[in-house]
Amino acid sequence: MFIGRDKELKALNNLYNSGKFEFAVIYGRRRIGKTELIKQFIDDKNAIYFMGIESNAKLNLENLSKSILEYNSGISTETSFANFQVALEYVFQLAEKERIVLAVDEYPYVARSSKSLASTLQLLIDKYKDRSKLMIILCGSSMSYMEDHVLAYKAPLYGRRTAQLKLLPFTFEETCSYLRGMSDEDKALMYGAVGGTPQYLLQIDDQRSVEDNIKNTYLNPTSFLYEEPTNLLKQEVREPAIYNAIITAIATGASRMADISTKVGENTSVCTNYIKNLISLGIVQKETPYGERASRKTIYSISDNMFRFWYRFVLENNSIIARGADDLAYKKIKPFFTDYMGKVFEDIAVQYLWKLLLTGQSPVEFTSLGRWWGNDPRTRSQTEIDIMGEQDKNTAFFAECKWTNEKVDLSVLETLVQRSELFAYKNVHLFLFAKSGFTKGCMDKAAELGNVNLITYADILKN
Repeated sequence: MFIGRDKELKALNNLYNSGKFEFAVIYGRRRIGKTELIKQFIDDKNAIYFMGIESNAKLNLENLSKSILEYNSGISTETSFANFQVALEYVFQLAEKERIVLAVDEYPYVARSSKSLASTLQLLIDKYKDRSKLMIILCGSSMSYMEDHVLAYKAPLYGRRTAQLKLLPFTFEETCSYLRGMSDEDKALMYGAVGGTPQYLLQIDDQRSVEDNIKNTYLNPTSFLYEEPTNLLKQEVREPAIYNAIITAIATGASRMADISTKVGENTSVCTNYIKNLISLGIVQKETPYGERASRKTIYSISDNMFRFWYRFVLENNSIIARGADDLAYKKIKPFFTDYMGKVFEDIAVQYLWKLLLTGQSPVEFTSLGRWWGNDPRTRSQTEIDIMGEQDKNTAFFAECKWTNEKVDLSVLETLVQRSELFAYKNVHLFLFAKSGFTKGCMDKAAELGNVNLITYADILKN
């Protein structure tokens, strides 16, 4: 079942319908659904699809030749073009007569095997772009390669592309459309456990409980997800052991660079470089208090839910899991699941707030959202705000999120009011997000204040 990617498909079809030469770059981390997007796009079109393999130039050229000749003649053949330039020029010439899509999947494998491939493409694009109806798609999972050797200013292909699409994990709303057989609460729990990466969602059975799904995936030594983080790191980076140590340090509570480097046993300059790579892979995120661009308060957290869940729960129970004790392992996880879901619910609330803005329903026209933390001079203690967003120097909003089975009471609203007063905005709007609703006292006070939005998890799903 193909879900989501409506914007990406629309963008690709707009390029296709232009009728002129187009060159799109699709990139994103592994398992994100790039290949499925391409296949969905070319399904009803004249297209040559070729997937590069991690081999030498000769074998990649042979495979490309087969794809081209099968398209043109409709039969499989062992004949090969003399080199990549001859093969690609043949496609450019075919596309002078008809609209053709040439999709090169896993382009980095091919380009690494043939160092001159990028320059060859540059030459042919410059030669044929004004008279060719070819639409080229270059796709790759190696984020660093695609950014440095295809998109970067110094890359031979710079300036030739007409579009680039960076595929991200599904939103919570898109994920729910895949997990439609689950209860509303279970949808959130599974999103918290596996995130919105399509390949991970395929491991989930929406006709079974969260417990069964976690046991069948993370707590099953033979499952796809059991060793997925370590396998993914081995494919993406050269020194997976250090990366693994850094992610483990962050997952177990080290959020500041000094604390991370101490846990890992490397100096901060070394850790900084590794963390930059983890950020580019979409595994780790860097955060500063909202409104502060550069700050000593910078912290790091795991942004990908699958990695966050695995390093929080699976790694520490690995010995138990390896012995087949999935019941015992889940028993150890369950008491901490609600606390774990706090950050997940904040992410869901952030996505909801962006949707309000984009549909014209937000009372504050913010340009960015973020967490804030700092010192409260009144209490001389550290405090934080889950989400805030600013429209201008006079208008902002503040939000608090609670993923608990109890209804949110008046004290939570009063605390948010107090924290909002740490800032000098004249027009303030408050949001409270609750899994289970609000007490009468909280609702009465919200009505009295007049600037409070009370949002339940059920409200998010309805919107």
